[in-house]
Amino acid sequence: MNAYLEQLVKLVDIDKKIDSFEPRVLQIRLDLDAKLNAVSSLESKIETYKEELGENELKKRKNELHLEELSQKLKSFSAKSASVKTEKEMKALQLEEEIAKEQIDFANEEIERFDKVGEQKELDIETCQDKIQKMQGDINSLQKDTDKELQELEKERMNVYADKQKLMADMSQNIIVFYEKIRRWAGNTTVVPVKKQACYGCYMRINDHTYANVIKGEEITTCPHCGRILYLEPQVEEEEKEEVAKS
Repeated sequence: MNAYLEQLVKLVDIDKKIDSFEPRVLQIRLDLDAKLNAVSSLESKIETYKEELGENELKKRKNELHLEELSQKLKSFSAKSASVKTEKEMKALQLEEEIAKEQIDFANEEIERFDKVGEQKELDIETCQDKIQKMQGDINSLQKDTDKELQELEKERMNVYADKQKLMADMSQNIIVFYEKIRRWAGNTTVVPVKKQACYGCYMRINDHTYANVIKGEEITTCPHCGRILYLEPQVEEEEKEEVAKS
């Protein structure tokens, strides 16, 4: 394997490590983020309950005002009854009074219902707040552990980036440009091994001429099917060269 190809194999391995950091960060933060999301969900519920509680109070107040109006209306019936002259007027007044009393009963029932709804909303808010308070201790502990792990991971990441910078400083710029061009679509399969005469990027069998070039390792060879850079792993390379020598 020539020096350029060795550099490319090292480079793709480093890029694989770099790309692995993000999922590792997510994994480290998994438990903490789950707790934080749970708290956020509870806080959203509290806000919703408070809004519903406010709407409930408005509806209750409307019924209380209506009840006051109806009470005044009943009082006015007493005054009107003294001036009633005919039976027809008396029946009409009694009907109005009965309707007003029914409305008063309904308003009282609604106020009672709104009281119960308000009590339940306040209880829901208190329950959510208690849950948040209990979870806060776990969050504080998880935050410390997570921060420690992330700091260690960041040190590792910086070391990997340093290795990449050092490697690329020794590489030909043309080789780097060629590598990056393929990497834009192939990602971490830019440089792949050949096994059983097949490209392990597209898994297509390569022809004998291309395979011979890969075995020689004297120049950079790409897959004729997908365009990825091909190489033989050291052990396989030695075995294949021995086979070629024997033949």
